[in-house]
Parts: sequence; C-alpha cells; structure tokens
Amino acid sequence: MIAPDAAYHDGMRRLQDRFDTRRLADRLVEKLSRTEFTDEDRAFVESRTLFFVATADSDGRPDCSYKGGAAGFVRVTDVNELAFPSYDGNGMFRSLGNVLVNPAMALLFIDFEQPRRLRVNGTSFIQFDDPLLEQFAGAQVVVRVRATQIFPNCPRYIHRMQMAEPSAYVPRAGYRPPVPAWKRFEAFADVLPMGDPARAALTKEDS
Repeated sequence: MIAPDAAYHDGMRRLQDRFDTRRLADRLVEKLSRTEFTDEDRAFVESRTLFFVATADSDGRPDCSYKGGAAGFVRVTDVNELAFPSYDGNGMFRSLGNVLVNPAMALLFIDFEQPRRLRVNGTSFIQFDDPLLEQFAGAQVVVRVRATQIFPNCPRYIHRMQMAEPSAYVPRAGYRPPVPAWKRFEAFADVLPMGDPARAALTKEDS
C-alpha cells in the first residue's frame, strides 16, 4: 500500500486542491497503486513491443525516449523489478547517461490496439555484466528498474492504432539487422565507433 501523501508532492497537491480532485487522487492511489507487479502486469509488460522512458540529469532536466523491440524484450525479473536491453543507438546515451547521475526513471507501456496503459516509476541501474546480456540478442547493456510505484491510467485518450510492420532493425538471435542509412552519411563516416557494423559496410562499399 502506498500512502497518498507519499505519492504526491506539493505541486500536485496544489493543483488537486484548485480543481477539487484531492479526494479522487487519493482514492486512485488507494485502489490502484502498488509496489509489486501482479500476474496481469507481468503479462502486459512482457507482451509490449515498445515503451516510453523518462529520465533526468543531476539538475533535474528531463529527457524522454522511445524504446522498441520484439515482444518479451522487457522482462519482469522480480516482484518489483523489470529489466530491458539497451541496443545500439546514436551514441549520445542520453537516457543511460542520466541513469548514471540520477537513477529516477519512469516508464509508460501502451497498448494502442486495445487501449490500455501502465505506468512504472522507480529507481534504475545499469549492469555492464548483467547475466541477462546473453539472453538479449544485440544488447549493449541491461537496465534494471526497481519499481516504487506501479499503476494503470485511464486509456480514454489513447488513439486506437495497429502495427503495420515491425522494425527491421530490432535485434534477435541469428539475425543481423541492416545498417541504418544515416550511418552511411559522409558526415558521420569518420566518427563511427570501432566495431560498428556500419564501418565494415562503408569499407566494403569503398573497396
């Protein structure tokens, strides 16, 4: 059980009082908020092929990112913990860099086909030698999140949409994703990290 006063800070309370929603907000916490994943939460999270993640730096400046993968790329690993892989990106490490200086993280899981959403707030940490690395094809590191608050949100404003096709870039066992087009641009060719498949592709094209 999460106490309502622990779920809301002063800014939230001031707006709740202005719009007379304090009682409603407290009831939502009492009835829906939890600190452990239910079986239904686990099934929902592990069925998602995308989620949104919010982090902040040491000064509280926020950053939001989309994460996509194959169903099962997010796993509930304990009663109050989930884990997900970080794949090759643009090298800026905005989300993971924030984790190193501010572990607070919020995740939003959405089903656009049968509107539903689940929010997970918690404390995150990175393990460069996480035992799950071997189970996540293409993962650079694994991020684990200890949940401090888990709760569903009303789905009424979620637009109903369907997936047209999965991304060809999503890693999976026994599959080599194509090289992103932007990594072939001349502007980035000389700064690609060692070992990046794009370097080999550019070398092959030049030969």
